[in-house]
Amino acid sequence: MLYKRLLGYVKPFWKSFLVAVIGYGIYAASSTALAEMMKRLIDGIQNPDASFRLFLPLFVVVMFATRGVGTFLGTYFMSNVARNMVHMLRCDVFNHMLRLPGSYFDNHSSGHLVSRVTYHVEQVTGAGTKAITVLLQEGLFVIGLLCYLFWTNWMLTLLFLAVTPLIGGVVSYTSKRFRRISRRLQRSMGDVTHVASEALTGYRVVRTHGAETYEQERFRAASEANRRQSLKEAATKATSTPVIQILVAISLAILVWFAMSPALMDNMTPGEFVGFITAASLMAKPVRSLSEINNTIQKGLAASGELFGLLDEPLEPDEGTVVPGRLEGRVRFENVHFAYGEDKPEVLKGIDLDIRQGEMIAIVGRSGGGKSTLVGLLPRFYYPTAGRILIDGVPLNDYELAPLRQQIALVSQQVTLFNATIADNIAYGVSNPDRSAVEAAARAAYAHEFIERMSEGYDSLVGDNGVMLSGGQRQRMAIARAIFKDSPILILDEATSALDTESERYIQAALEEVCKGRTTLVIAHRLSTIERADRILVMEQGEVIEQGTHNELLERGGAYAALYQLQFQEA
Repeated sequence: MLYKRLLGYVKPFWKSFLVAVIGYGIYAASSTALAEMMKRLIDGIQNPDASFRLFLPLFVVVMFATRGVGTFLGTYFMSNVARNMVHMLRCDVFNHMLRLPGSYFDNHSSGHLVSRVTYHVEQVTGAGTKAITVLLQEGLFVIGLLCYLFWTNWMLTLLFLAVTPLIGGVVSYTSKRFRRISRRLQRSMGDVTHVASEALTGYRVVRTHGAETYEQERFRAASEANRRQSLKEAATKATSTPVIQILVAISLAILVWFAMSPALMDNMTPGEFVGFITAASLMAKPVRSLSEINNTIQKGLAASGELFGLLDEPLEPDEGTVVPGRLEGRVRFENVHFAYGEDKPEVLKGIDLDIRQGEMIAIVGRSGGGKSTLVGLLPRFYYPTAGRILIDGVPLNDYELAPLRQQIALVSQQVTLFNATIADNIAYGVSNPDRSAVEAAARAAYAHEFIERMSEGYDSLVGDNGVMLSGGQRQRMAIARAIFKDSPILILDEATSALDTESERYIQAALEEVCKGRTTLVIAHRLSTIERADRILVMEQGEVIEQGTHNELLERGGAYAALYQLQFQEA
Protein backbone atom coordinates (compact mmCIF):
# COMPACT_ATOMS: atom_id res chain seq x y z
CA MET A 1 0.00 0.00 0.00
CA LEU A 2 2.78 2.41 0.95
CA TYR A 3 4.81 1.53 -2.13
CA LYS A 4 1.73 1.88 -4.31
CA ARG A 5 1.12 5.35 -2.91
CA LEU A 6 4.78 6.24 -3.33
CA LEU A 7 4.77 5.06 -6.93
CA GLY A 8 1.76 7.31 -7.50
CA TYR A 9 4.34 10.09 -7.71
CA VAL A 10 5.83 8.31 -10.74
CA LYS A 11 2.65 8.71 -12.80
CA PRO A 12 3.40 12.21 -14.19
CA PHE A 13 6.71 10.85 -15.52
CA TRP A 14 5.44 7.61 -17.01
CA LYS A 15 7.17 8.23 -20.37
CA SER A 16 10.61 8.38 -18.77
CA PHE A 17 9.67 5.37 -16.65
CA LEU A 18 8.69 3.42 -19.77
CA VAL A 19 12.00 4.26 -21.48
CA ALA A 20 13.84 3.09 -18.33
CA VAL A 21 11.94 -0.20 -18.30
CA ILE A 22 12.78 -0.73 -22.00
CA GLY A 23 16.42 0.06 -21.22
CA TYR A 24 16.54 -2.48 -18.40
CA GLY A 25 14.80 -5.00 -20.65
CA ILE A 26 17.57 -4.50 -23.23
CA TYR A 27 20.18 -4.90 -20.47
CA ALA A 28 18.57 -8.12 -19.21
CA ALA A 29 18.26 -9.62 -22.69
CA SER A 30 21.86 -8.79 -23.67
CA SER A 31 23.21 -10.05 -20.33
CA THR A 32 21.29 -13.30 -20.69
CA ALA A 33 22.86 -13.68 -24.14
CA LEU A 34 26.16 -14.35 -22.37
CA ALA A 35 24.96 -17.89 -21.58
CA GLU A 36 23.99 -18.41 -25.23
CA MET A 37 27.42 -17.13 -26.26
CA MET A 38 29.09 -19.74 -24.02
CA LYS A 39 26.89 -22.44 -25.54
CA ARG A 40 27.83 -21.41 -29.10
CA LEU A 41 31.51 -21.10 -28.13
CA ILE A 42 31.71 -24.67 -26.83
CA ASP A 43 29.68 -26.11 -29.73
CA GLY A 44 31.72 -24.02 -32.19
CA ILE A 45 35.01 -25.33 -30.81
CA GLN A 46 33.82 -28.88 -31.32
CA ASN A 47 32.53 -28.19 -34.83
CA PRO A 48 34.54 -25.22 -36.16
CA ASP A 49 33.75 -23.49 -39.45
CA ALA A 50 34.65 -20.16 -41.11
CA SER A 51 31.39 -18.42 -40.26
CA PHE A 52 31.79 -19.29 -36.58
CA ARG A 53 35.16 -17.51 -36.41
CA LEU A 54 33.60 -14.31 -37.75
CA PHE A 55 30.26 -14.61 -35.94
CA LEU A 56 31.41 -15.09 -32.35
CA PRO A 57 33.62 -11.95 -32.00
CA LEU A 58 30.91 -9.88 -33.68
CA PHE A 59 28.33 -11.39 -31.31
CA VAL A 60 30.47 -10.38 -28.29
CA VAL A 61 30.84 -6.76 -29.46
CA VAL A 62 27.13 -6.38 -30.29
CA MET A 63 26.11 -7.99 -26.98
CA PHE A 64 28.20 -5.63 -24.82
CA ALA A 65 27.31 -2.55 -26.89
CA THR A 66 23.61 -3.38 -26.56
CA ARG A 67 24.09 -3.95 -22.84
CA GLY A 68 25.73 -0.51 -22.51
CA VAL A 69 22.85 1.20 -24.33
CA GLY A 70 20.32 -0.58 -22.10
CA THR A 71 22.25 0.39 -18.95
CA PHE A 72 22.35 4.06 -19.98
CA LEU A 73 18.66 4.25 -20.88
CA GLY A 74 17.61 2.49 -17.69
CA THR A 75 19.90 4.32 -15.26
CA TYR A 76 19.48 7.86 -16.64
CA PHE A 77 15.73 7.83 -17.18
CA MET A 78 15.04 6.04 -13.88
CA SER A 79 17.16 8.64 -12.07
CA ASN A 80 15.16 11.34 -13.84
CA VAL A 81 11.91 9.79 -12.63
CA ALA A 82 13.17 9.24 -9.09
CA ARG A 83 14.61 12.71 -8.56
CA ASN A 84 11.44 14.33 -9.89
CA MET A 85 9.40 12.06 -7.64
CA VAL A 86 11.45 12.98 -4.56
CA HIS A 87 11.29 16.67 -5.48
CA MET A 88 7.48 16.49 -5.67
CA LEU A 89 7.26 14.56 -2.39
CA ARG A 90 9.59 16.97 -0.57
CA CYS A 91 7.62 19.98 -1.82
CA ASP A 92 4.31 18.32 -0.88
CA VAL A 93 5.58 17.63 2.65
CA PHE A 94 6.93 21.16 3.10
CA ASN A 95 3.80 22.79 1.64
CA HIS A 96 1.61 20.63 3.88
CA MET A 97 3.64 21.60 6.95
CA LEU A 98 3.08 25.28 6.21
CA ARG A 99 -0.69 24.72 6.40
CA LEU A 100 -0.87 22.54 9.51
CA PRO A 101 -2.66 23.95 12.58
CA GLY A 102 -0.67 25.63 15.33
CA SER A 103 -1.40 22.78 17.73
CA TYR A 104 0.62 20.39 15.53
CA PHE A 105 3.74 22.56 15.88
CA ASP A 106 3.11 22.84 19.62
CA ASN A 107 3.29 19.05 19.92
CA HIS A 108 6.26 18.37 17.59
CA SER A 109 9.80 19.67 17.85
CA SER A 110 11.25 21.60 14.93
CA GLY A 111 14.18 19.15 14.79
CA HIS A 112 11.89 16.20 14.07
CA LEU A 113 9.96 18.19 11.47
CA VAL A 114 13.14 19.29 9.68
CA SER A 115 14.35 15.67 9.78
CA ARG A 116 11.28 14.61 7.83
CA VAL A 117 11.97 17.08 5.02
CA THR A 118 15.66 16.15 4.85
CA TYR A 119 16.61 12.71 6.22
CA HIS A 120 13.28 10.95 5.69
CA VAL A 121 12.94 12.17 2.11
CA GLU A 122 16.49 11.00 1.35
CA GLN A 123 15.53 7.55 2.62
CA VAL A 124 12.67 7.62 0.15
CA THR A 125 15.22 8.58 -2.51
CA GLY A 126 16.90 5.24 -1.90
CA ALA A 127 13.62 3.40 -2.40
CA GLY A 128 12.84 5.55 -5.43
CA THR A 129 16.21 5.34 -7.20
CA LYS A 130 18.52 2.54 -6.14
CA ALA A 131 15.75 0.14 -5.16
CA ILE A 132 13.66 0.52 -8.33
CA THR A 133 16.81 0.50 -10.46
CA VAL A 134 18.03 -2.77 -8.95
CA LEU A 135 14.54 -4.29 -8.96
CA LEU A 136 14.11 -3.62 -12.66
CA GLN A 137 17.69 -4.17 -13.81
CA GLU A 138 18.45 -7.29 -11.80
CA GLY A 139 14.84 -8.49 -11.64
CA LEU A 140 14.46 -8.50 -15.42
CA PHE A 141 17.89 -10.16 -15.64
CA VAL A 142 16.70 -12.96 -13.32
CA ILE A 143 13.51 -13.37 -15.41
CA GLY A 144 15.61 -13.53 -18.58
CA LEU A 145 17.91 -16.16 -17.08
CA LEU A 146 14.96 -18.24 -15.85
CA CYS A 147 13.38 -18.11 -19.31
CA TYR A 148 16.68 -19.27 -20.82
CA LEU A 149 17.01 -22.06 -18.24
CA PHE A 150 13.46 -23.30 -18.90
CA TRP A 151 14.09 -23.16 -22.65
CA THR A 152 17.32 -25.16 -22.27
CA ASN A 153 16.11 -27.78 -19.74
CA TRP A 154 12.87 -27.27 -17.81
CA MET A 155 13.37 -30.28 -15.49
CA LEU A 156 16.72 -29.03 -14.18
CA THR A 157 15.25 -25.54 -13.81
CA LEU A 158 12.48 -26.81 -11.55
CA LEU A 159 15.11 -28.48 -9.37
CA PHE A 160 17.03 -25.22 -9.23
CA LEU A 161 13.89 -23.35 -8.14
CA ALA A 162 13.20 -25.79 -5.30
CA VAL A 163 15.15 -23.53 -2.93
CA THR A 164 12.99 -20.48 -3.80
CA PRO A 165 10.56 -20.86 -0.83
CA LEU A 166 13.51 -20.85 1.60
CA ILE A 167 14.88 -17.67 0.04
CA GLY A 168 11.39 -16.14 0.22
CA GLY A 169 11.18 -16.98 3.93
CA VAL A 170 14.52 -15.32 4.65
CA VAL A 171 13.52 -12.20 2.68
CA SER A 172 10.13 -12.02 4.44
CA TYR A 173 11.69 -12.21 7.90
CA THR A 174 14.42 -9.67 7.16
CA SER A 175 11.87 -7.31 5.54
CA LYS A 176 9.84 -7.11 8.73
CA ARG A 177 12.95 -6.67 10.85
CA PHE A 178 14.37 -4.01 8.54
CA ARG A 179 11.07 -2.08 8.68
CA ARG A 180 11.00 -2.10 12.51
CA ILE A 181 14.65 -1.07 12.80
CA SER A 182 14.26 1.62 10.13
CA ARG A 183 11.38 3.26 12.02
CA ARG A 184 13.46 3.37 15.19
CA LEU A 185 16.49 4.59 13.22
CA GLN A 186 14.51 7.47 11.70
CA ARG A 187 13.11 8.48 15.09
CA SER A 188 16.62 8.44 16.57
CA MET A 189 17.86 10.57 13.66
CA GLY A 190 15.10 13.07 14.45
CA ASP A 191 16.34 13.14 18.07
CA VAL A 192 19.90 13.85 16.89
CA THR A 193 18.69 16.72 14.68
CA HIS A 194 16.49 18.08 17.47
CA VAL A 195 19.23 18.09 20.14
CA ALA A 196 21.84 19.54 17.77
CA SER A 197 19.45 22.23 16.55
CA GLU A 198 18.54 23.32 20.08
CA ALA A 199 22.12 23.41 21.33
CA LEU A 200 23.55 25.23 18.32
CA THR A 201 20.71 27.75 18.09
CA GLY A 202 20.94 28.52 21.79
CA TYR A 203 24.73 28.40 22.00
CA ARG A 204 24.90 31.63 24.04
CA VAL A 205 22.61 30.23 26.73
CA VAL A 206 24.58 26.97 26.72
CA ARG A 207 27.87 28.79 27.25
CA THR A 208 26.69 31.30 29.84
CA HIS A 209 25.21 28.47 31.92
CA GLY A 210 28.29 26.28 31.50
CA ALA A 211 26.04 23.58 30.08
CA GLU A 212 28.46 22.31 27.44
CA THR A 213 28.91 19.01 29.29
CA TYR A 214 25.14 18.62 29.72
CA GLU A 215 24.50 19.22 25.99
CA GLN A 216 27.39 16.95 25.02
CA GLU A 217 25.81 14.17 27.08
CA ARG A 218 22.37 14.81 25.53
CA PHE A 219 23.87 14.65 22.05
CA ARG A 220 25.98 11.60 22.91
CA ALA A 221 22.89 9.75 24.18
CA ALA A 222 20.89 10.62 21.05
CA SER A 223 23.78 9.67 18.76
CA GLU A 224 24.39 6.45 20.75
CA ALA A 225 20.76 5.41 20.23
CA ASN A 226 21.18 6.09 16.51
CA ARG A 227 24.43 4.08 16.47
CA ARG A 228 22.80 1.05 18.12
CA GLN A 229 19.94 1.02 15.63
CA SER A 230 22.38 1.41 12.72
CA LEU A 231 24.40 -1.58 13.97
CA LYS A 232 21.25 -3.69 14.29
CA GLU A 233 20.41 -2.78 10.71
CA ALA A 234 23.95 -3.64 9.57
CA ALA A 235 23.86 -6.98 11.43
CA THR A 236 20.56 -7.95 9.81
CA LYS A 237 21.89 -7.02 6.39
CA ALA A 238 25.24 -8.78 6.97
CA THR A 239 23.44 -11.98 8.03
CA SER A 240 20.66 -12.13 5.45
CA THR A 241 22.82 -11.68 2.33
CA PRO A 242 25.26 -14.58 3.03
CA VAL A 243 22.35 -16.86 4.01
CA ILE A 244 20.63 -16.18 0.68
CA GLN A 245 23.92 -16.68 -1.18
CA ILE A 246 24.50 -20.02 0.57
CA LEU A 247 20.99 -21.17 -0.37
CA VAL A 248 21.64 -20.22 -3.99
CA ALA A 249 25.02 -22.00 -3.88
CA ILE A 250 23.42 -25.17 -2.46
CA SER A 251 20.81 -25.03 -5.18
CA LEU A 252 23.51 -24.57 -7.81
CA ALA A 253 25.57 -27.46 -6.38
CA ILE A 254 22.53 -29.79 -6.50
CA LEU A 255 21.91 -28.60 -10.04
CA VAL A 256 25.47 -29.42 -11.13
CA TRP A 257 25.27 -32.84 -9.50
CA PHE A 258 22.04 -33.70 -11.34
CA ALA A 259 23.22 -32.13 -14.59
CA MET A 260 26.31 -34.37 -14.66
CA SER A 261 24.28 -37.58 -14.53
CA PRO A 262 24.79 -39.72 -17.67
CA ALA A 263 21.06 -39.75 -18.46
CA LEU A 264 20.84 -35.96 -18.65
CA MET A 265 24.20 -35.55 -20.39
CA ASP A 266 22.99 -37.78 -23.22
CA ASN A 267 20.14 -35.34 -23.98
CA MET A 268 22.31 -32.17 -23.93
CA THR A 269 25.20 -31.08 -26.10
CA PRO A 270 28.32 -29.89 -24.24
CA GLY A 271 27.48 -26.35 -25.35
CA GLU A 272 23.94 -26.59 -23.93
CA PHE A 273 25.31 -27.94 -20.67
CA VAL A 274 27.87 -25.13 -20.34
CA GLY A 275 25.23 -22.55 -21.34
CA PHE A 276 22.84 -23.90 -18.68
CA ILE A 277 25.49 -23.85 -15.94
CA THR A 278 26.59 -20.36 -17.01
CA ALA A 279 23.02 -19.04 -16.81
CA ALA A 280 22.51 -20.66 -13.40
CA SER A 281 25.82 -19.20 -12.17
CA LEU A 282 24.90 -15.75 -13.46
CA MET A 283 21.83 -15.93 -11.22
CA ALA A 284 23.95 -15.51 -8.06
CA LYS A 285 24.85 -11.82 -8.56
CA PRO A 286 21.35 -10.47 -9.32
CA VAL A 287 19.84 -12.56 -6.50
CA ARG A 288 22.45 -11.14 -4.09
CA SER A 289 21.71 -7.60 -5.32
CA LEU A 290 17.97 -8.15 -4.93
CA SER A 291 18.42 -9.46 -1.38
CA GLU A 292 20.67 -6.53 -0.41
CA ILE A 293 18.26 -3.96 -1.81
CA ASN A 294 15.59 -5.21 0.58
CA ASN A 295 17.20 -3.08 3.30
CA THR A 296 16.92 0.07 1.19
CA ILE A 297 13.32 -0.68 0.28
CA GLN A 298 12.30 -1.21 3.90
CA LYS A 299 14.04 2.00 4.99
CA GLY A 300 12.25 3.85 2.20
CA LEU A 301 8.90 2.34 3.14
CA ALA A 302 9.40 3.21 6.81
CA ALA A 303 10.27 6.78 5.84
CA SER A 304 7.30 6.88 3.46
CA GLY A 305 5.05 5.80 6.31
CA GLU A 306 6.24 8.76 8.39
CA LEU A 307 5.88 11.19 5.47
CA PHE A 308 2.44 9.98 4.39
CA GLY A 309 1.36 10.02 8.03
CA LEU A 310 2.29 13.70 8.09
CA LEU A 311 0.56 14.32 4.74
CA ASP A 312 -2.59 12.73 6.19
CA GLU A 313 -2.62 15.16 9.11
CA PRO A 314 -5.65 17.46 8.74
CA LEU A 315 -4.89 20.98 7.57
CA GLU A 316 -5.97 24.13 9.34
CA PRO A 317 -9.76 24.24 9.05
CA ASP A 318 -10.75 26.84 6.49
CA GLU A 319 -14.45 26.57 5.73
CA GLY A 320 -15.01 30.31 5.45
CA THR A 321 -16.56 31.74 2.32
CA VAL A 322 -16.39 35.49 3.02
CA VAL A 323 -13.49 37.27 1.29
CA PRO A 324 -13.12 40.59 3.08
CA GLY A 325 -12.14 43.82 1.43
CA ARG A 326 -10.36 46.19 3.79
CA LEU A 327 -11.87 45.52 7.20
CA GLU A 328 -13.12 48.35 9.38
CA GLY A 329 -11.68 46.66 12.48
CA ARG A 330 -14.66 46.25 14.83
CA VAL A 331 -13.91 43.21 17.02
CA ARG A 332 -16.26 41.44 19.42
CA PHE A 333 -15.57 38.54 21.80
CA GLU A 334 -18.71 36.76 23.00
CA ASN A 335 -18.26 34.45 26.02
CA VAL A 336 -14.98 33.09 24.61
CA HIS A 337 -13.42 30.10 26.34
CA PHE A 338 -10.20 28.35 25.33
CA ALA A 339 -8.07 25.41 26.44
CA TYR A 340 -5.03 23.92 24.65
CA GLY A 341 -6.45 20.42 24.97
CA GLU A 342 -9.43 18.51 26.28
CA ASP A 343 -7.44 17.44 29.35
CA LYS A 344 -5.84 20.87 29.85
CA PRO A 345 -7.15 23.66 32.09
CA GLU A 346 -8.96 26.60 30.53
CA VAL A 347 -6.69 29.50 29.58
CA LEU A 348 -9.56 31.87 28.73
CA LYS A 349 -12.77 31.84 30.76
CA GLY A 350 -15.79 33.60 29.32
CA ILE A 351 -14.21 36.67 27.71
CA ASP A 352 -16.75 39.32 26.65
CA LEU A 353 -15.22 42.29 24.88
CA ASP A 354 -16.39 44.88 22.35
CA ILE A 355 -13.65 46.79 20.53
CA ARG A 356 -14.59 49.79 18.39
CA GLN A 357 -13.06 50.61 15.03
CA GLY A 358 -9.69 52.35 15.45
CA GLU A 359 -9.65 51.81 19.21
CA MET A 360 -6.35 51.11 20.96
CA ILE A 361 -6.76 48.39 23.57
CA ALA A 362 -3.92 47.61 25.98
CA ILE A 363 -3.88 44.26 27.78
CA VAL A 364 -1.84 43.91 30.96
CA GLY A 365 -1.50 41.41 33.76
CA ARG A 366 0.79 38.79 35.20
CA SER A 367 2.49 36.21 32.97
CA GLY A 368 0.25 33.23 32.20
CA GLY A 369 -2.93 35.28 32.43
CA GLY A 370 -3.98 34.48 28.84
CA LYS A 371 -3.04 37.76 27.12
CA SER A 372 -1.10 36.26 24.17
CA THR A 373 -3.65 33.47 23.80
CA LEU A 374 -6.45 36.03 23.52
CA VAL A 375 -4.85 37.94 20.65
CA GLY A 376 -3.71 34.66 19.04
CA LEU A 377 -7.36 33.77 18.42
CA LEU A 378 -7.83 36.71 16.03
CA PRO A 379 -5.58 35.35 13.21
CA ARG A 380 -7.12 31.91 13.96
CA PHE A 381 -3.88 30.33 15.16
CA TYR A 382 -6.25 28.64 17.62
CA TYR A 383 -10.01 28.29 17.83
CA PRO A 384 -12.24 29.03 20.85
CA THR A 385 -13.48 25.92 22.64
CA ALA A 386 -16.68 27.84 23.38
CA GLY A 387 -18.15 31.20 22.40
CA ARG A 388 -17.34 33.11 19.23
CA ILE A 389 -15.42 36.07 17.83
CA LEU A 390 -16.80 38.54 15.28
CA ILE A 391 -15.00 41.09 13.11
CA ASP A 392 -17.17 43.76 11.51
CA GLY A 393 -20.20 41.77 12.65
CA VAL A 394 -19.12 38.60 10.75
CA PRO A 395 -18.16 35.46 12.72
CA LEU A 396 -14.42 34.93 12.46
CA ASN A 397 -14.79 31.39 11.07
CA ASP A 398 -16.88 32.69 8.15
CA TYR A 399 -13.87 34.51 6.67
CA GLU A 400 -11.49 32.74 4.29
CA LEU A 401 -8.29 32.19 6.24
CA ALA A 402 -5.63 33.74 3.95
CA PRO A 403 -7.55 36.97 3.16
CA LEU A 404 -8.38 37.32 6.88
CA ARG A 405 -4.72 37.13 7.89
CA GLN A 406 -3.85 39.73 5.28
CA GLN A 407 -5.95 42.13 7.36
CA ILE A 408 -3.96 41.52 10.56
CA ALA A 409 -0.39 42.62 11.30
CA LEU A 410 1.40 40.97 14.22
CA VAL A 411 4.55 42.00 16.07
CA SER A 412 5.29 39.31 18.62
CA GLN A 413 7.58 39.21 21.61
CA GLN A 414 9.87 36.74 19.83
CA VAL A 415 10.93 38.52 16.63
CA THR A 416 11.56 36.27 13.64
CA LEU A 417 13.83 37.60 10.90
CA PHE A 418 14.98 35.65 7.85
CA ASN A 419 18.52 35.37 6.52
CA ALA A 420 17.83 37.83 3.72
CA THR A 421 18.28 41.55 3.11
CA ILE A 422 16.76 44.20 5.35
CA ALA A 423 14.45 45.28 2.53
CA ASP A 424 13.26 41.69 1.97
CA ASN A 425 12.56 41.29 5.70
CA ILE A 426 10.51 44.49 5.88
CA ALA A 427 8.54 43.58 2.73
CA TYR A 428 8.39 39.88 3.65
CA GLY A 429 6.15 37.85 1.35
CA VAL A 430 5.90 40.61 -1.31
CA SER A 431 7.58 40.18 -4.70
CA ASN A 432 9.34 43.26 -6.11
CA PRO A 433 8.22 45.65 -3.34
CA ASP A 434 8.24 49.40 -3.81
CA ARG A 435 11.56 50.53 -2.28
CA SER A 436 10.13 53.91 -1.30
CA ALA A 437 7.33 52.16 0.66
CA VAL A 438 9.93 49.98 2.39
CA GLU A 439 11.95 53.03 3.35
CA ALA A 440 8.83 54.87 4.55
CA ALA A 441 7.96 51.94 6.82
CA ALA A 442 11.51 51.89 8.20
CA ARG A 443 11.39 55.63 8.87
CA ALA A 444 8.05 55.30 10.66
CA ALA A 445 9.56 52.56 12.86
CA TYR A 446 12.67 54.70 13.48
CA ALA A 447 14.80 52.02 11.85
CA HIS A 448 16.02 54.06 8.86
CA GLU A 449 18.89 55.67 10.75
CA PHE A 450 20.65 52.44 11.78
CA ILE A 451 19.89 50.82 8.40
CA GLU A 452 21.62 53.67 6.56
CA ARG A 453 24.72 53.17 8.71
CA MET A 454 25.06 49.54 7.59
CA SER A 455 27.56 48.72 4.83
CA GLU A 456 24.97 48.01 2.14
CA GLY A 457 21.99 49.84 3.60
CA TYR A 458 18.69 48.17 2.79
CA ASP A 459 20.53 45.46 0.85
CA SER A 460 22.50 44.33 3.92
CA LEU A 461 21.99 40.74 5.07
CA VAL A 462 20.73 40.40 8.65
CA GLY A 463 22.15 36.91 9.33
CA ASP A 464 20.37 33.89 10.78
CA ASN A 465 17.30 35.26 12.60
CA GLY A 466 18.80 38.77 12.57
CA VAL A 467 21.95 37.83 14.48
CA MET A 468 23.76 40.86 12.95
CA LEU A 469 21.30 43.25 14.64
CA SER A 470 20.78 44.24 18.27
CA GLY A 471 17.59 43.32 20.12
CA GLY A 472 16.18 46.81 19.74
CA GLN A 473 17.04 46.92 16.04
CA ARG A 474 15.38 43.57 15.45
CA GLN A 475 12.24 44.76 17.20
CA ARG A 476 12.12 47.96 15.14
CA MET A 477 12.54 45.83 12.00
CA ALA A 478 9.52 43.77 13.04
CA ILE A 479 7.50 46.93 13.63
CA ALA A 480 8.57 48.26 10.21
CA ARG A 481 7.33 45.01 8.68
CA ALA A 482 3.93 45.49 10.35
CA ILE A 483 3.77 49.13 9.18
CA PHE A 484 4.62 48.08 5.60
CA LYS A 485 1.79 45.54 5.65
CA ASP A 486 -0.65 48.39 6.36
CA SER A 487 -3.35 46.19 7.91
CA PRO A 488 -6.48 47.59 9.61
CA ILE A 489 -5.90 45.41 12.69
CA LEU A 490 -2.57 45.60 14.49
CA ILE A 491 -1.42 43.28 17.29
CA LEU A 492 1.63 44.27 19.34
CA ASP A 493 2.67 41.48 21.71
CA GLU A 494 5.40 43.00 23.89
CA ALA A 495 6.61 44.97 20.84
CA THR A 496 8.75 47.32 22.94
CA SER A 497 10.18 44.76 25.36
CA ALA A 498 13.70 44.74 23.89
CA LEU A 499 14.08 48.48 23.40
CA ASP A 500 16.30 50.83 25.33
CA THR A 501 14.81 54.02 26.76
CA GLU A 502 15.73 56.17 23.75
CA SER A 503 14.45 53.63 21.21
CA GLU A 504 11.29 53.14 23.24
CA ARG A 505 10.61 56.87 23.07
CA TYR A 506 11.02 56.80 19.29
CA ILE A 507 8.77 53.76 18.98
CA GLN A 508 6.12 55.30 21.20
CA ALA A 509 5.95 58.28 18.85
CA ALA A 510 5.86 55.91 15.85
CA LEU A 511 3.12 53.76 17.34
CA GLU A 512 0.94 56.78 18.04
CA GLU A 513 1.15 57.62 14.35
CA VAL A 514 0.77 54.04 13.14
CA CYS A 515 -2.22 53.28 15.35
CA LYS A 516 -4.30 56.10 13.87
CA GLY A 517 -7.20 54.61 11.96
CA ARG A 518 -6.25 51.06 13.01
CA THR A 519 -7.74 48.80 15.64
CA THR A 520 -4.76 48.03 17.86
CA LEU A 521 -4.32 45.45 20.60
CA VAL A 522 -1.19 46.00 22.68
CA ILE A 523 0.15 43.52 25.22
CA ALA A 524 2.62 45.20 27.56
CA HIS A 525 4.34 44.57 30.86
CA ARG A 526 5.89 48.04 30.96
CA LEU A 527 2.83 50.09 31.83
CA SER A 528 4.50 53.38 30.86
CA THR A 529 4.14 52.37 27.21
CA ILE A 530 0.34 52.10 27.25
CA GLU A 531 -0.78 55.10 29.31
CA ARG A 532 -2.37 56.71 26.23
CA ALA A 533 -4.42 53.64 25.28
CA ASP A 534 -8.14 54.22 24.78
CA ARG A 535 -8.85 51.34 27.13
CA ILE A 536 -6.76 49.10 29.34
CA LEU A 537 -7.79 45.52 30.21
CA VAL A 538 -6.32 43.79 33.24
CA MET A 539 -6.30 39.99 32.85
CA GLU A 540 -5.74 37.42 35.54
CA GLN A 541 -6.09 33.62 35.20
CA GLY A 542 -7.96 33.91 31.90
CA GLU A 543 -10.48 36.56 32.96
CA VAL A 544 -10.77 40.32 32.49
CA ILE A 545 -10.92 41.62 36.07
CA GLU A 546 -10.66 45.36 35.29
CA GLN A 547 -10.98 47.69 32.33
CA GLY A 548 -10.91 51.44 31.81
CA THR A 549 -8.51 54.27 30.93
CA HIS A 550 -5.18 54.74 32.68
CA ASN A 551 -6.50 57.48 34.97
CA GLU A 552 -9.76 55.66 35.72
CA LEU A 553 -7.92 52.51 36.77
CA LEU A 554 -5.47 54.43 38.95
CA GLU A 555 -8.35 56.19 40.69
CA ARG A 556 -10.08 52.86 41.25
CA GLY A 557 -7.07 51.65 43.23
CA GLY A 558 -7.44 48.01 42.11
CA ALA A 559 -5.16 45.49 40.40
CA TYR A 560 -3.91 47.92 37.74
CA ALA A 561 -3.05 50.56 40.36
CA ALA A 562 -1.13 47.91 42.31
CA LEU A 563 0.83 46.85 39.20
CA TYR A 564 1.56 50.47 38.30
CA GLN A 565 2.68 51.31 41.83
CA LEU A 566 4.95 48.24 41.88
CA GLN A 567 6.65 49.23 38.61
CA PHE A 568 6.94 52.86 39.73
CA GLN A 569 8.71 51.74 42.91
CA GLU A 570 11.06 49.45 40.92
CA ALA A 571 11.90 52.30 38.55
